[in-house]
Amino acid sequence: MRDPSLRRSVTLFRAFLREQQDPEKVYALLAKDAADQVERYLPVKDRVVVDVGGGGGYFTEEFQRRGAQAYLFEPDPHELGAKPPEGSVVADGYLLPLADGVADVTFSSNVLEHVDDPETFLSEMARVTRPGGLIYVAFTNWYSPWGGHEWAPLHYFGAERARARYERRTGKPAKHKLGENLFAHHVGPTLRQVRARDDVKVVSARSRYWPFWAETVAKVPGVREVATWNLLLILRRCP
Repeated sequence: MRDPSLRRSVTLFRAFLREQQDPEKVYALLAKDAADQVERYLPVKDRVVVDVGGGGGYFTEEFQRRGAQAYLFEPDPHELGAKPPEGSVVADGYLLPLADGVADVTFSSNVLEHVDDPETFLSEMARVTRPGGLIYVAFTNWYSPWGGHEWAPLHYFGAERARARYERRTGKPAKHKLGENLFAHHVGPTLRQVRARDDVKVVSARSRYWPFWAETVAKVPGVREVATWNLLLILRRCP
């Protein structure tokens, strides 16, 4: 399946440059794009969608607009904002308050890099997904140009140095600190871990934002750690 157009990629990259200035517009655009990606594999209308770690609820609201029964599970009440979407629950992604196999789609966008134990996190996503259901996981890998988040790309010169430089330049503390709420996860080890599991099948592993050769880039060791930018995994829950 081919990835969408170059125009789409350019639009997203330009939006990321405005994230600090206009986060609502940026995340609304990203939510629409992510829902489009999910619906290339499974229509969400009348489906149960579990959004794990969805912050302000942009993704949950987009799925709800498309007719899904979408629910947000977010561990940080401050991230939910003043008006979280209906169906929001304060809950840890390591231990979701859900029965086995209740979700048609389990969704996680840019959460895995904030998780210390990604294998346990993925196991919990798989647990709550019905057999044959879809698991969507996308994360910013550490050697991506955006790996350091607000202090990228200076993270290439060391996390502590980059963070200190950011704080000197902006005069405010950085939101993320390596080893506390940001972790250095990589494309190669993540792919090996996922492919070794017997509870999910990898449907697609590709760069989330690249328009061309997206799956090819993710197959090249070394190159993929930088060029992937953001790894997107589409997984199918095994019976």
